[in-house]
Amino acid sequence: MPVKIRLQRHGRKGKPFYWIVAADSRAKRDGKFLEKLGTYNPTSNPAQIELDVDGSVEWLRNGAQPTDTAKRILSYKGAMLKHHLLKGVDKGALTEEEANKKFDAWLEEKAAKVTSKVEGLAKAEEEAKAKALEAEKEVNEKRKAAAAEAEAEANAAEEAATEETAAEGEEPAVEGEENKEAEA
Repeated sequence: MPVKIRLQRHGRKGKPFYWIVAADSRAKRDGKFLEKLGTYNPTSNPAQIELDVDGSVEWLRNGAQPTDTAKRILSYKGAMLKHHLLKGVDKGALTEEEANKKFDAWLEEKAAKVTSKVEGLAKAEEEAKAKALEAEKEVNEKRKAAAAEAEAEANAAEEAATEETAAEGEEPAVEGEENKEAEA
């Protein structure tokens, strides 16, 4: 029976979530499987991958063929490297202790890369928030300045209007005085 290590889709529309499974290659994509090896959530950044490395390596040693995406995931988590190292142990090129040391060193290096990426993403998010806050402050200051200008213009217009009404109130009296003088 040809076995494939592949992804089995779960989750709702637009929110994919995958199981990494060992299944008969003739089975449907979301059908029966032989063993669940892990999970893969591509919607988060960085993607969340949980994988049983030892179980995956056993299936690989028994001849299971991973699909392209599954192979990338297995490589990312180190299952392909461990499979490669165990082939070297079988051939006598390495001892099992040396293979485990190489694998552990690779895992530490990979963990350091992932933590640096997570820290970089968190830092970028904080910078974006700070920029957004500064932009918001600038907009608020402009809004306040525009409101102050509008209020000053309104006050100036009111003062001009009161001066005009005061001046108009005086003019009819002056005109009336001139008319009285002209009649006399």
